[in-house]
Amino acid sequence: MEQLPEFLLNHPFLSTAFLAIVGALLWTTFQPGATGRLSPTDATRLMSHEDAVVLDVRADGDYESGHIVNSVHLPMDQLESSLRKLEKYRSRPIIAACQNGQRAPAAVKTLKAHGFERLYTLNGGVNAWANASLPLSREN
Repeated sequence: MEQLPEFLLNHPFLSTAFLAIVGALLWTTFQPGATGRLSPTDATRLMSHEDAVVLDVRADGDYESGHIVNSVHLPMDQLESSLRKLEKYRSRPIIAACQNGQRAPAAVKTLKAHGFERLYTLNGGVNAWANASLPLSREN
């Protein structure tokens, strides 16, 4: 430990790269808005055991091409104005899902700002769900 300051001064590129990697790791682990990221398997477990609801925030066309069975569809651009549709699910866990897991954390952040508590994101989105060979429905 006594040589750490000397190492940092002699190797600024390595030190900066290390700090950037640690920062990126912390940012992705503790990304604002999400209380947890679930794999498709963990999501199905939560749906089965705790009656979790899947909130699909994809656009209409994406939703119609295939969605998780019994999911609630509220496109991301309508989420804020349609929150009353989610009131009946307030006491249940909500799993936000998008196409690939990039937009769902923003939905979780919006829900958290409106007092929803048990919020999760589907890691990898509906693509990960399909890749796990889990069923998708085309019925509304």
